[in-house]
Amino acid sequence: MSNKTKNNSFNNGAVNSSLPLVIVNPKSAGGATQSRWAETAADFRAHFGAFQVAFTKRAGDGIALARRGAEQGRKFIIACGGDGTINEVANGILESGADIEFGVLPSGTGGDFRRTIGIPNDTREAGVVLKNGVTKQIDVGKVTFLTHENEQVSRYFLNVASFGLSAAIIERVKSSNIVGWIPHDILRGKTSFALSTLQEILGLNFDTVRVRFDENEEKPLNTINFCVCNSRFFGGGMKIAPDAVLNDGFFDVVNIGDIKTVKILLNGYRLYGGSHLDMKEVKTTLARKIEVSPMNSEEIHIEVDGELPGKLPAVFEIVPNALKVRVPKNK
Repeated sequence: MSNKTKNNSFNNGAVNSSLPLVIVNPKSAGGATQSRWAETAADFRAHFGAFQVAFTKRAGDGIALARRGAEQGRKFIIACGGDGTINEVANGILESGADIEFGVLPSGTGGDFRRTIGIPNDTREAGVVLKNGVTKQIDVGKVTFLTHENEQVSRYFLNVASFGLSAAIIERVKSSNIVGWIPHDILRGKTSFALSTLQEILGLNFDTVRVRFDENEEKPLNTINFCVCNSRFFGGGMKIAPDAVLNDGFFDVVNIGDIKTVKILLNGYRLYGGSHLDMKEVKTTLARKIEVSPMNSEEIHIEVDGELPGKLPAVFEIVPNALKVRVPKNK
C-alpha cells in the first residue's frame, strides 16, 4: 500500500484509532492546500510521523469529522486549514466531550489562532512542534445567538467573536465578486478584503446596543466594532487584544466607539501592532460573561472566528480550561 493510500484510508473506512487524525480543508489557502497536499503530507510525515487523514467537502464537515474521530477513540486530532477549519474541528472535539488533544497544521490565509499559540507556518517546522511540543489547556469562548432563521444555537470560538465593522466587512467580502478578474486566489482574497474594508469605512455608522458585563447593570453602548476576545489576533493579523491570555479565565473585551472615518483611515495600521488601545475612542475590560442585544429593531450580524453564523441578541461566556492544545515548548 502506498503512503498516499495510507493517508487517505480514514475516508475509505480503514481506521487505525491509535494514529493521529489530520482533518484537511482542501479549499483553504485559496485551494492551494489541495494542489500541494502530496508535498505537504510528505513533509509533515517526515517530521511528525504516521497519521491518517480526512478531507472536508463542505461547511460543517470539520465538526462532523472531529466528532467521528472522537467516537472512534482518537487521542490527537489536527486541523489543517485556516481559522474557519480550526474553529470547526475544535467545535467537534468540544461537542464530543472526549479527552482529545487538538493540534494545528497551518494552511490558510488568516492564521490568527496559529499566531497566538506560536505554531510555525512552515509545514516541516509545524510537524516538529506537533510531535515534540507540550500540551496546554486553554479557555474557549461560547456564544449563544440567533441564526439568520431566528433559531437559538450555541457555538464555541477560539479567537474572537465580534459585531459591527468586522462583521460588515466579512459579509461584503463573501457577497462580492468585484475582484473576480484577479487570477491568483490568495491575492484576490486580500484585495477583496482591502476594498471591502474601505467601502465599509466610507459608509460608517455606529450601532447602539444594550450590554451587560458579568453581573453588572445593563447599559447602552455606542460601537463601531465590539470584540469579545479569547485570543490576541483576528482579521488576518490584527492584534486586536494584545494583552489577551488563553488560560486566564477572562475575555478581553475591546470596544471601538464612535470614531470618525478619517481617524480610522489614519490609525488603522495601529491595529496590527496593538497600539490602538491608547486611543480615547477604544475601551477595554475583562469579563467572563457578556450579554448584548440591539437597542432598536435593527438586525446586527455577528462574526465568530471569521464566519457569519447569525445575529444579536447574543450571550458570550468563557469556558475555562476547556481544550487541550499542542504548542511549542517555549509557549
